[in-house]
Amino acid sequence: MPTAREALLDAARRALADRPWHTVRMVDVAALADVSRQTLYNEFGTRGGLAEALLRRAADGYLAGVDRALTAPVPDRPAAVALWTLRAARQDALVRALLTGHWAEGLPRPDRRPGSRGRPGGRPSPRPEELLALVRDRMAAASPGVAAGRCEIVLRLALSCVIAPVPGDDATDSRALRLVREAARPAVRERV
Repeated sequence: MPTAREALLDAARRALADRPWHTVRMVDVAALADVSRQTLYNEFGTRGGLAEALLRRAADGYLAGVDRALTAPVPDRPAAVALWTLRAARQDALVRALLTGHWAEGLPRPDRRPGSRGRPGGRPSPRPEELLALVRDRMAAASPGVAAGRCEIVLRLALSCVIAPVPGDDATDSRALRLVREAARPAVRERV
């Protein structure tokens, strides 16, 4: 059985799927989760705290997928993370916004003002540059012989395919994946 916090986050996500964030009311989220409004406020403090927790949960889910992708065979790890990034960002508008910093209309946005973290002790969602650095460092640590810079290039290429899709790509993202694999391959010097 999910905790009240998890039930509330699930309810907020369902509400967000149906309507823009600015129209989602705390009372509606509490009702969807079948808990009191007081429980909702105890968990998140404010509407901004709920939004921040929703964003943090999306970031944590994305990072869990990165960790799963890093279990691929060593040479394929950067490409596996890039493919996960491509698919996660295409399927989840919150992940896409967290990675790119481009917030579509109707999404909750992080509140970066000091003291606006909602519930005391709540973790803020990462900024795009922080999230990319975290993933880059995990990729480099799990991919012996692959420089952190190359990992970052592969990751940024995957994000560029999210923002500007590869023409004619199919549901398997084969063309985008081919580009990413090419970028992930270590550079080979030509003999003169």
